[in-house]
Amino acid sequence: MKILVCMSNVPDTTTKIRFSNDNKTFDSTGVQWIINPWDELALTRALELKDASGGAIDNVSVALVGNASTDPTIRKALAIGADSGFRINAEATDAYCVAAQLSEMIKKNPFDIILCGIESSDYNGSAVGGMLAEFLNYPSVSSVSFLNIENGEISLNREIDGGTETLGIKAPFVAIVQKGISIEPRIPSMRGIMQAKSKPLTVSEAVTNDALTANQIYELPGSKAACKMVDPENVKELVSLLHNEAKVI
Repeated sequence: MKILVCMSNVPDTTTKIRFSNDNKTFDSTGVQWIINPWDELALTRALELKDASGGAIDNVSVALVGNASTDPTIRKALAIGADSGFRINAEATDAYCVAAQLSEMIKKNPFDIILCGIESSDYNGSAVGGMLAEFLNYPSVSSVSFLNIENGEISLNREIDGGTETLGIKAPFVAIVQKGISIEPRIPSMRGIMQAKSKPLTVSEAVTNDALTANQIYELPGSKAACKMVDPENVKELVSLLHNEAKVI
């Protein structure tokens, strides 16, 4: 059995966001790029399943749509424990484009289980996983917070209104995972970092595909209002502020 984890290359969450060209272009100067956090948790769970499978899962790979500058992010995933990496040499312009490029690679390199983070931490679109499943004509399960394989049977938990739903599913399928799929990401060891240098990273050229959306302009959020301090004994003032300014009561 083979597992593929689809990844995004995103700015570190501590990055100070800037724009250029009249706020039409993201300024990547000085930005530190990392594995999208939801994808990193998905990779951790895939590796946990491989470790516990007794050899039934013989390969965990990662795939990313991006140019050569994203190779260090893929190498980090290999250092964490992935066996191989795939990079489609294209700009990740929108969710449709990313899903289309990934699907063409997967059709040539089939996998039993495909994991996608529920969203990327930069654009928060939550669209690639579902689109990918449609391109591949695979069943998909969204909001997956638990994935297990026991005696060849695959079970998933997904979050629903008011509770959790447990599903059984047969491969191949796409699981769109969220927080809870694993407790915390694995940290690359020195041995893993050294081994990552020799693990295979296959680069394929992009297929012809047009993005369906384009970013017109970016805008930073407005400044937050100054915090008002209220004496804990002055309940009347607090109620007045909540009623007249915050308008929450």
